[in-house]
Amino acid sequence: MILLLHMITIEDFNKLDIRIGKIFSAEKIFDSDKLIKLVFDIGGEQKQIIAGIAEFFPDLTVLIGKEMPILLNLEPRQFRGNISEGMIVAADVDGRPVFLRPEEEVPLGSIVR
Repeated sequence: MILLLHMITIEDFNKLDIRIGKIFSAEKIFDSDKLIKLVFDIGGEQKQIIAGIAEFFPDLTVLIGKEMPILLNLEPRQFRGNISEGMIVAADVDGRPVFLRPEEEVPLGSIVR
């Protein structure tokens, strides 16, 4: 059974700017066990996203080159002196992130609807 937390309208959904990005660089945030700074290429533009997933990726090099949907129109937030310009979109499997990816090659920055 799927528990729906809060119903939204199609207009609400259409406000989300979700695009395909590719991880260009990944580095651990100083003095944090959970935070990683990810820089995404979204088709000629770069966006920095801070994600609390470090415990699942001890070798950050495995993240470089991964493509996934990212939510871009979140209000920027600061984490330990680093600005986050969005959020990764991933499945939560028993508290562990599982990245979603396009089934076929798409241009970076492609809109997810």
